[in-house]
Amino acid sequence: MSFLLLKSLHISCAALSFTLFFLRGLWSLNNARIMRQRWIKIVPHIIDTLLLSSAIALAYTIGQSPFVDSWLTAKLFALLLYIVLGSVALKYGKTRSIRLLAWLAALAVFGYIVRVAITHNPLIN
Repeated sequence: MSFLLLKSLHISCAALSFTLFFLRGLWSLNNARIMRQRWIKIVPHIIDTLLLSSAIALAYTIGQSPFVDSWLTAKLFALLLYIVLGSVALKYGKTRSIRLLAWLAALAVFGYIVRVAITHNPLIN
């Protein structure tokens, strides 16, 4: 698969993943019935699997890897933080306030991940 096709797939999956996370956060905070629908529990996992697979393929294609290239290491650790915050926001947060704060923090971390992906610089200037 070509670099441009992989990059397009990765960016598309990232945009879809963000959009669904944003909507699921809103729906969760408002106790919307849509959160109980089967597709809302399955589709994000499919998209996120494609996102992670394309990320690994991209890293291999460009010859960079976490723990060697600082920007990729920062993205990996930010991704882990995003997953934890997202889990609190959508599933494990005991109160609406905790879920809201975790959701907002996850959105900020996602923004950081995108910034690092664009600049290849893990430092915020």
